[in-house]
Amino acid sequence: MRRAGVRDDGLVVVYDDADSTAAARAWWTLRYFGHQRVRVLDGGHHAWVEAGRPVTTESPKVAPGDFTARPGGLPTLDADGAAALAKGGVLLDARAPERYRGEVEPIDPVAGHIPGAVSAPTTGNVGVDGRFLPADLLRERFAELGATDAAEVGAYCGSGVTAAHEILALTVAGVPAALYVGSWSNWVADGTRSVETGDQAGS
Repeated sequence: MRRAGVRDDGLVVVYDDADSTAAARAWWTLRYFGHQRVRVLDGGHHAWVEAGRPVTTESPKVAPGDFTARPGGLPTLDADGAAALAKGGVLLDARAPERYRGEVEPIDPVAGHIPGAVSAPTTGNVGVDGRFLPADLLRERFAELGATDAAEVGAYCGSGVTAAHEILALTVAGVPAALYVGSWSNWVADGTRSVETGDQAGS
């Protein structure tokens, strides 16, 4: 981050070329490591170009930053914490519905979801233009899944990337949430952990 010019007191804007999935992971990582002034460009590069903003193919020369990484800026879950939250709170599964149901699994050796988790695909966080839904609509969406600011909420996905998008959407909705960083890949690495398949809620 220092090589990229990130400073402790400087504003950082992150973007990608689609629906902010990768940008949200960068947002979460910087926030987790203590950077407070991080924003995501809603709609990414596509929205920038669509708005007639200038683009370039040149790489700028960047003065080194002074960012100091201090872990712990956002809440996280381990496997035991995710299991407990699925029972006593709301654990959102940010993957595609068919992966949640265990019909397909393109990455990990076991298909399905964490017992008690609720299906909440990240595709439901954005509109057809790739931009996040308005805060009130996100609040309605998550409230229907039981995820409100009155509940203990967490999210996971396959390997922790799209779940960061879920955390950002929850933040926009005003719902604090913890990220199970290891996500499904970590969960199924231990063959003693239970796995559920089929529908449960929220798909």
